[in-house]
Amino acid sequence: MQHKMGRGDLLDVRGELIERGWASEEVRRYKRAAVRAHPLRTKEWDYYCVLAGDYGLAVTVADNDYLGFLGVTWFDFRARKYVSEDVLAPFPMGKMRMPESADAGDVRVAHGKLEIRYTHVVGARRVEVRAPAFDKGRGLEADLLLAQPPMDRMVIATPFAGAPRSFYYNQKINCLRADGAVIVGGERFAFCPDEALGVLDWGRGAWTYDNTWYWGSASGFVDGRVFGFNIGYGFGDTSAATESMLFVDGRAHKLERVTFHLPEGAPDSAPWRFTSSDNRFELTFEPVLDRASAASLGPIKSDQHQVFGRFSGNVVLDDGETLAIKDLLGFAEKVHNRW
Repeated sequence: MQHKMGRGDLLDVRGELIERGWASEEVRRYKRAAVRAHPLRTKEWDYYCVLAGDYGLAVTVADNDYLGFLGVTWFDFRARKYVSEDVLAPFPMGKMRMPESADAGDVRVAHGKLEIRYTHVVGARRVEVRAPAFDKGRGLEADLLLAQPPMDRMVIATPFAGAPRSFYYNQKINCLRADGAVIVGGERFAFCPDEALGVLDWGRGAWTYDNTWYWGSASGFVDGRVFGFNIGYGFGDTSAATESMLFVDGRAHKLERVTFHLPEGAPDSAPWRFTSSDNRFELTFEPVLDRASAASLGPIKSDQHQVFGRFSGNVVLDDGETLAIKDLLGFAEKVHNRW
């Protein structure tokens, strides 16, 4: 079953989802004040990942109530290396003022050695980063304009079993063409819209304590067409709809359930495989590098493997057309959080 949502508020007066399902645009209105779960359960984040062939940039701003997080990662896929700079801020409790819509409201945060700005401009989004202490003082500055013409996106609202006031409202906007540059240690890396594309992961919700999720995403070009996909599960009860979706030239093609078949060894040690219940998504994935992170602080634990690599195989569009995918750069991840 793939239930498509209508328009309206996201939560009722009890703080429960009014409607669960998927959409291809922002149809439900999220309001932080309407959340009725325990205050420390609210999670709000904006994550951008922009890839340009041999290199890439990931930027995160998150307000998880008891812990704020700012992060930037620079990827060098030729060398199979990455460098991250993270900053933690205790108990922001909404003070980071994360926007209640993915289509309006800017993010401007500065804490210690890291400054991040997300701003809306006409037909695009701007991502700016200033991290003078990045990579032991080499420094990083980024200024990327991500074009967003009218186009579909993945939107999903999911509850959590046994926790009626817990929910996840998520938007994934793929295929954002990037224009600009990132300067690392004085060296300038150009991001050109003919080869560099990004994704926005916009998440708002009240989560349960213990979760394991799987997420995969890629944006690029296939036979001269702008192509991307979003796949995943583990983000609550997805019985009403999955978040699996293809994008071709700005139009969404809805998929059923996609299963991640992970290697038995280390996450980056062998090819991954992906299959779908409707036989429309059959890809393999050759890892390049694993952005691994493990942290533990009292009851808070996190074990994350975001593996970057290249996808190959076949996908089928809504009209039955088959697209052959070859070496499409993207990522797939498995994350276990107790938060």
